[in-house]
Amino acid sequence: MTGQERAKGIVPILFACGFRPFFLVAGLYAAISVAAWLWLYRNGGWPLPSLPPQYWHGHEMIFGFIAAGIAGFLLTAVPSWTGSRALSGLPLVALVSLWLAGRVAFSLGPGVPIWLLAVGELGFVPALLLAIATSLLRTGNRNWPMLGLLAAFWAADVTFIVGLAIQDPLLSRAALLAALDIVLLLITIIGGRIIPAFTRNALRASGVQVAVRSSPVVERLVLLSMVVMLLGDVVLPDSPVTMAIVVAAAALHAWRLAGWVGWRTMRQPIVWVLHLAYLWLPLGLGLKAASLAGGFAGAAHWLHALGAGAAGMMILAVMTRASLGHTGRPLRAHPIVAVAYGVVALAVMVRVFGPKLLAMDYATAVLVSAALWIAAFIAYLAVYAPILVRPRADGKPG
Repeated sequence: MTGQERAKGIVPILFACGFRPFFLVAGLYAAISVAAWLWLYRNGGWPLPSLPPQYWHGHEMIFGFIAAGIAGFLLTAVPSWTGSRALSGLPLVALVSLWLAGRVAFSLGPGVPIWLLAVGELGFVPALLLAIATSLLRTGNRNWPMLGLLAAFWAADVTFIVGLAIQDPLLSRAALLAALDIVLLLITIIGGRIIPAFTRNALRASGVQVAVRSSPVVERLVLLSMVVMLLGDVVLPDSPVTMAIVVAAAALHAWRLAGWVGWRTMRQPIVWVLHLAYLWLPLGLGLKAASLAGGFAGAAHWLHALGAGAAGMMILAVMTRASLGHTGRPLRAHPIVAVAYGVVALAVMVRVFGPKLLAMDYATAVLVSAALWIAAFIAYLAVYAPILVRPRADGKPG
């Protein structure tokens, strides 16, 4: 029995392809985990009492929400890249269950032994690696280095748990920062391929004759700068050397983005949201450099510019587009989803700039930003949950 047959028989259409369950749980967890964090922020009772409370929030956004989005993308993209069969049926159910086990482990609080938390959390990424490695390595596909990035992502999760076990907040903080850098490196690689290509196709289809600029030299330099920044954050955090690397990375990303002429796609939300998400990369890196330099209070929340802005918005942008394309639907953003794009951007702006530049007290900024974020992902679920649990519109399998 093939994977497609299992998906139609033993398990529902939700498990016919990797993007379906993972884009669904990513949207659900984006809303649920932020709502939980907001409750914890206002009422106390931290799940990880040996670490600062925001570390639970950071961990669950990166290794919960973002990791689910990455899994959905890779499980769908790798078969397309390699011509291999997509993971489906009961193996996909098992993989989703491993992701869910980690979320349960990190929600049970201090009563969970550290070994049990580690067992619950650390099975998912190796299983994801196993699910895609054979196809990438067998075909010699150019994307095989992503296996190394996933392994490093898992190592960061291991390090976070070690920091939790030995009650070392600095170690856990370094692990979260390294994990975020790896996510930004993935965005640099994948975004650099899909954003100019989708933009070029959209402009051509609408009859707009504009060149989408790309430079092989800049492409290499921007990738190198992100790798070096990752190493700098691990080896020389908060140093002038790392600051200089971050400045260079921000400038390269800004130059790269300008060449993609995103302002010409304003009538196509499903395209411009990719540019808006990517814009948070140079902006967030610029804020990070300003924070490292000191003396600029408005840059204090650069982590949210990169985590919620660049990573969170890009996950939303890719999920909404890929779900349409892989279910045989036109690549047009639903009006509710187009509004949700703007609401997420507003949520990030309030979180990043509200406390200092918008004259909001910190608690209000957190509350307003969280409410906007939750509303945006509820809107995403209202439109996309039916798409993800129903057969393709064109009647094809998958």
